[in-house]
Order: sequence, then structure tokens, then C-alpha cells
Amino acid sequence: MEQTFTLKVNDEKHKVNCDPETPLLYVLRNQLQLNGPKYGCGKAQCGSCMVLIDKVAQFSCILPINEVGAVDITTLDGLGDSSGVLHKVQQAFYEYQVAQCGYCTNGLIMATVALLDQNPTPSEAEIKQALDSNLCRCGIHSRALKAIHSLVNP
Repeated sequence: MEQTFTLKVNDEKHKVNCDPETPLLYVLRNQLQLNGPKYGCGKAQCGSCMVLIDKVAQFSCILPINEVGAVDITTLDGLGDSSGVLHKVQQAFYEYQVAQCGYCTNGLIMATVALLDQNPTPSEAEIKQALDSNLCRCGIHSRALKAIHSLVNP
């Protein structure tokens, strides 16, 4: 049975109607047309669905909409400003050509934003730990590390 939920996504309130068990990812992509988070494994193991919930990186593919509550949700689509200027992490990933196929890029960027919000000068080990839950089959992790280091040690 569908219910109405109110979500705050990218600083905008949205009312959505769906089954309470619908994953947040499905609502973001199918109802709100936000295509930053991707469906990858559906089991919170690849990171492609990652969003920020109250500035903490979370998997949206396994989070039922009825467990979301009154939180601030930020997707890749909401990181930059309204004039089209990219977030500093997005800009660094662009400059270091981190994307290859692009499927993991969402998760890598969201995990990096969350890390740098909590710790602006993370160690190499802390960076690798923050990215650990993001799988990439193209092998761009070394470029991602270079992009992140450019922000940590400008």
C-alpha cells in the first residue's frame, strides 16, 4: 500500500508516493529524476548508489524510504551550486580525469565529500578507508587518490 513521504533532497522538499519498503535509490532516480546515484549491486557492496545523509555517505539501494525520516539528503546532482559551478571534489575528479566508464564515480565523489567534510586533512590510510566500499572495475582508484591529494595538499 502506497504512502506519502516528505523528503528534503538537495535543499528542496519533495512529496513522494510509494510503498514504504521502496529503496531510497528508486525514489531518487525514478520519481525525482536524480541520476547521480546509480543502481549497481543492490546489496550495498559497490558504492554506486551512495548519497549523503546528514553529510554521512550512505548506500541508498538498501535504505527503505520509510526509514529515511527527516534528514538532509544530498546527491551528486546537488553538490555544485545553482549556477553550474562544480563542487571542489567534482572539479578535482574532472581535472584528474577520474571517470572512465563513470559508474563508480558517484560513490567515489560522495565518499570523498563526506570524508573531507569530517576531516579536511586525512591521511593516505584514512582516504583509502573512506573509498574502501567503492568498487571500480576500470581501475581508476590511483587517479581518484591523486585528485583527493590535490585537495588535501594543494
